[in-house]
Amino acid sequence: MKDRLISALRAALGEKAVLTAPEQLHCYSFDASFAAQLKPCLPDVVVQPSSPEDVAKAVRIAAELGVPVTPRGAATGQSLGCVPVRGGMVIDLSRLNRILELDADNLQVFAEPGVVHADLNAYLARYGLFFPPDPGSSRMCTIGGMVANNSRGMRAIKYGATSEYVLGMDVVLADGQMITTGSIGSRSLHSASGFELTKLFVGAEGLLGIIVRLRLKVLPLPPARGLTMALFDRLENTGPALLAVFRAGIIPSAVEILDSRCIQAANIYRPGLNLPEVEAMLLFEVDGNPPGVAYDAECIAKIVADYATQVEWSTDPKRINALWEGRSVIGAAVGAIRPGGVRVYAGEDICVPITRVAEALRRIQEIGDRHGIAVASYGHIGAGTIHAGLVGDPLNPDEVGRLEQVADEINRLALELGGTVTGEHGVGVVRAVYMRQEHGPALDVMLRIKEALDPAGILNPGKVFACERAAARSQAE
Repeated sequence: MKDRLISALRAALGEKAVLTAPEQLHCYSFDASFAAQLKPCLPDVVVQPSSPEDVAKAVRIAAELGVPVTPRGAATGQSLGCVPVRGGMVIDLSRLNRILELDADNLQVFAEPGVVHADLNAYLARYGLFFPPDPGSSRMCTIGGMVANNSRGMRAIKYGATSEYVLGMDVVLADGQMITTGSIGSRSLHSASGFELTKLFVGAEGLLGIIVRLRLKVLPLPPARGLTMALFDRLENTGPALLAVFRAGIIPSAVEILDSRCIQAANIYRPGLNLPEVEAMLLFEVDGNPPGVAYDAECIAKIVADYATQVEWSTDPKRINALWEGRSVIGAAVGAIRPGGVRVYAGEDICVPITRVAEALRRIQEIGDRHGIAVASYGHIGAGTIHAGLVGDPLNPDEVGRLEQVADEINRLALELGGTVTGEHGVGVVRAVYMRQEHGPALDVMLRIKEALDPAGILNPGKVFACERAAARSQAE
């Protein structure tokens, strides 16, 4: 079967587009997740299509042979979502990386899925536009991966999720057929015509089809930004401070929180920051026209002063960048809270009600302490998203077990508090076990949609519904 697959792919796509060497396959056996470090999964073959038609050809071959197909972007994900856990074929979409057309007057851009997010916004900025979703991995992640996982990022509180900016797409289905969603040839920003198929594929993690072309809504770049920093000696004061800002009618473009351990990590990683060692820091960003930005930043400072020990606001770009620096280094800095430890991406993406963020942060610390695992948490408090940075030794089997236990308890805490196990990173494999508890009978509806569009189950198998299908097989036996 493997030889037939490779031979057919080479005939259809050409020798150079088909990778089979062991060292090449190894590069496609993992993503950024802790789970992938513990157990990488090798594909049988990797294809690098150069056009949407090449993707369709590859999928048709896989469908004829019953071979699993795993689409892959930049592999910055943390859920095993692009890892071939059932082997088969990986379709590497990195060569589909062209910005095809900008229709600035109609506020939209056409692009292929392999375009890197930061590159897209650098291109749009030349025309005074931007694509609002703002993931932390902007310089690495691709827009195809963002759409597949419905990414959000720190500015989702004002601008919303990726799904709100996807107007249409070309997508290859499980049989190799290519369809266009959002109306063929459309340049409209709105449509009520037929089922909203575009939204069905956004966030589907490649289980329903492979995205090969995107029509995205863009917005004018705000001319000014402002930032308010607030320091708190009690973690529990952060929630009321944020709610007071909302009740004043102000919607910031971002609201970020760092707990005490993140502040400690940032100071170790970059001593020049010299951040005050308090229980929490909030950063409120506002954007818009200059007078409005200054007004909002100052208003936020006055409002949160009733809850914080120290407040500062600025509209000066240099000072804003300096204030943001502590947040910008956290992803790399978290590992510094334990000498010899490394950041582990597990249990890292819960989202809880805004009113319970402080409780969640406190309990996450307690969970880590109980298991002897260092945890530093940060996130987008404006939407309730918390990224727990677990730090440990992945080469120590006992510690690996404790890291996995901490991650499990953090995910279950999210559900207990009325939240979700993934605010923006997706389900993949690592969060599939929680899907039944989170969704109940709605999960069965998702599974029926999956089976209707992919009856043979070849598209990204082993993800999201893995536990459900395993249970069904065992009951049948």
